[in-house]
Amino acid sequence: MADRVFIGGGGPEYATHQALSLRYANRHGLIAGATGTGKTVTLQILAEGFSAAGVPVFLSDVKGDLSGLCEAGRSDFKLHDAFMKRAATIGFEDYRYEAFPVTFWDLFGEQGHPVRTTVAEMGPLLLSRLMELSEAQEGILNIAFRIADEEGMPLLDLKDLQALLVWVGENRDEIGMRYGNVSPQSVGAIQRQLLVLENQGGDRLFGEPALELSDLMRTDPDGRGRINILAADKLMGAPRLYATFLLWLLSELFETLPEVGDPEKPKLVFFFDEAHLLFEDAPKALVDKVEQVARLIRSKGVGVYFITQNPDDVPEDILGQLGNRFQHALRAFTARDRKALKRAAETYRPNPRFETVDAIRDVGVGEAVTSMLEEKGVPGIVERTLIRPPSSRLGPVNDARRAEVMAASPVAGKYDRLVDRESAFEMLRDRAAKAARAAEKAEAAAEEQSMAEREFNAGRRYSGNRVGRSSSRPATRDEGFGASFGKAISGAVLKELNGTTGRRIVRGILGGLFKGR
Repeated sequence: MADRVFIGGGGPEYATHQALSLRYANRHGLIAGATGTGKTVTLQILAEGFSAAGVPVFLSDVKGDLSGLCEAGRSDFKLHDAFMKRAATIGFEDYRYEAFPVTFWDLFGEQGHPVRTTVAEMGPLLLSRLMELSEAQEGILNIAFRIADEEGMPLLDLKDLQALLVWVGENRDEIGMRYGNVSPQSVGAIQRQLLVLENQGGDRLFGEPALELSDLMRTDPDGRGRINILAADKLMGAPRLYATFLLWLLSELFETLPEVGDPEKPKLVFFFDEAHLLFEDAPKALVDKVEQVARLIRSKGVGVYFITQNPDDVPEDILGQLGNRFQHALRAFTARDRKALKRAAETYRPNPRFETVDAIRDVGVGEAVTSMLEEKGVPGIVERTLIRPPSSRLGPVNDARRAEVMAASPVAGKYDRLVDRESAFEMLRDRAAKAARAAEKAEAAAEEQSMAEREFNAGRRYSGNRVGRSSSRPATRDEGFGASFGKAISGAVLKELNGTTGRRIVRGILGGLFKGR
């Protein structure tokens, strides 16, 4: 079965043999079912099958269970006898325990190699989604990105974007004449959202070295595809960051990879776990982008498999493009649940041996209602299937084993050290410093000119005669010493503001943001 991934089978009421054709694996898929029905194991055996066929895999480990892919199962495991019995029942004659090549990744750089992108690569659309910006705020973000392109200022990390937004706010009158109104309130709101993103750990996502997509598409010398596992248990604490990062990764694959048509097997299979997070409260522009990516990325040789509890979590236009289905049990406790169950059953090609609605409701843990694409991409008849047992360890590995895998990784050391090259922040800081130096020179020249004029005027007034009593009116009793002193202080302050110190105060207000960075 070199051209297929074995899924499972069963007895008389089950499919005798269910396998996913590699030729149609890039037609996307869906793994759905209630919590605890076996979705994670289905994901694990699919990752194993693709890797064994030489297809690289990317998946997110939201519960920490999938790290066991890097270690072979063991005969002393408590489910060993059950696994062997299941393998015999479904006719899995080649079943054996084995480990698979794994690369661990982690946005926070704790449980895997750091994974980063740049602010410019993320783009204003996804950043606006990430920060939940209004339409007006998204417009200002687009202006900032346009100015960065025109001025040749790289946007690499969050401090670059923060510095550029300060500059946009300070020059809003001039910018508004060209691009439209720039509200200081909107700029401030974006800055606050950037602070929230930074507090969530989002600042670690942005920077260099940025992830090279080729590192996700590696195969081992023995021909097996590497399984890329993103540690997402901590990342799920910021669900919008999680969903936006995965969507960015999909978009980069779509925009970067060349067209390959219909390959004999995928170039990469991408599993999007907790897919409902991608579509919750998503603006139409974002949903349209996901639909476009799902529709066209298969021609780049990438298969996308969404994992969620209910098929209703995926918009209908996208659901219709998911050709390979693995439906675990759906519970029908309420009228809404029963309606969702019926809709799910209607998306399958019926099997005369059973009612699809009953099968989806009744399958047990480790079973699924499956339908795979057959010859010419036609959906297969729905079948009840006992899912095959995994060959790798079921459950997480310990920290020592994870560290060993990371040390032996082909990308070990490549992304560990953050590089901070010159970008928008440094360029704007240098501009401010240059402007300050120019202002000091101009100030010194003006002061010198003023002193020369005072000396010239004093020379013209000097006549050598004795200076007489001033004819100015003396201070009255009402004015007194206090009033005279107040006038003197006021005059001194005005003079100081017109002089060197005053100009430094004003310049310090405008340029102080860039000090101490």
